[in-house]
Amino acid sequence: MQDIFLEYKVVIVFLHVMSAVIWVGGMIAMRYAAHHSFLEIESPMKRLEHVAHALKRLFIIVIPFVIILLITAIFMVKGYGLSQSGFSSISYLKEAIWSIMFVNLIIMILRRNRGERFLNEGNVVGAKGQIELIGKVMVPLNIVLGILAIFLGTYLSSNL
Repeated sequence: MQDIFLEYKVVIVFLHVMSAVIWVGGMIAMRYAAHHSFLEIESPMKRLEHVAHALKRLFIIVIPFVIILLITAIFMVKGYGLSQSGFSSISYLKEAIWSIMFVNLIIMILRRNRGERFLNEGNVVGAKGQIELIGKVMVPLNIVLGILAIFLGTYLSSNL
């Protein structure tokens, strides 16, 4: 694995950084650009339908990049020998952060899907209960964690 990493280091690091930027950037765009536009839709049913649709599109876009992020992270940990280095604690912290973000993403997907089912049944209150937490808590949490992970990655790369 280290040989592959050394041969394709630039590509692997590039894909890793781009994947992180697309995942975190997508959430930032959704929360701080699209979210405010959704609030202008007066009908609660229509607003929730648009939010559910936009979240579905976001998740479809970011899932492949989350997978690329994971694969490239494995190559980088092995390639740089981070597990056996003085940077192992930072590497493990970064892995933990991305793991929490991934679990949070899966829960967001499940909540969005439940919310959409409630919308299809005409249950606006149930849909709001599922979808509202995503925008108010779960996406902002992943944004903060993602920015922290990107910072830690920048720190690691500047010291390797």
